[in-house]
Amino acid sequence: MGLEIITFVLGPLQNNTYLLRDSASDQCAVIDPSFDTIEVIDAIEKQQLSLQMILLTHAHFDHIYGVGELTARFPAAAVGLHPADLPLWRQGGGSELFGLKYTPPALPTIHFYNQQQLTLGSEKLEVKHTPGHSRGHVIFHYAPDKIIFCGDLIFQGNIGRTDLPGGSSRELMHSIQMQVLTLPPETRLFSGHGPVTTVGREMETNPYLA
Repeated sequence: MGLEIITFVLGPLQNNTYLLRDSASDQCAVIDPSFDTIEVIDAIEKQQLSLQMILLTHAHFDHIYGVGELTARFPAAAVGLHPADLPLWRQGGGSELFGLKYTPPALPTIHFYNQQQLTLGSEKLEVKHTPGHSRGHVIFHYAPDKIIFCGDLIFQGNIGRTDLPGGSSRELMHSIQMQVLTLPPETRLFSGHGPVTTVGREMETNPYLA
């Protein structure tokens, strides 16, 4: 029982896209679909899963690029984003700053808010608003297995950049201190890029948290 997590490393920026499967119902969700999501689509179809939600930690283009591919194949799937990142969504996720032109599909249908409870089959994820990397950045807490899907808030040995529009170093550090470092040290952090780490490891070794 519980959530099965399948990780896909996609695109030139080596984004982690996560497929979450509720083993009791075969319902699934995708977190931060990046480039070339055909691998994710194939996994959903081969396992005969029902895609319920596409959950976005934030609206930077490399975390939303695959939304259109997924919704074209699974039109019933809801797309969730914090409303503070809707302007970034409408601007193509900042893609033009990197020499790309990306036009997002239709607007998200779920507007996240802090402490919101999301239901996937028999399991629940809690949304935590964590501005700093972007105004509407959120993380998803799966408490039964002590897991956080933390987007670009914090990485192994690093933290999210704050030099893009909507970024704030002060807010980023406050979000990390209040929403991540208050969790048990064994809590695993599934970041938007790079390997899985833990709260305890980052408290002990992350130079930005010293």
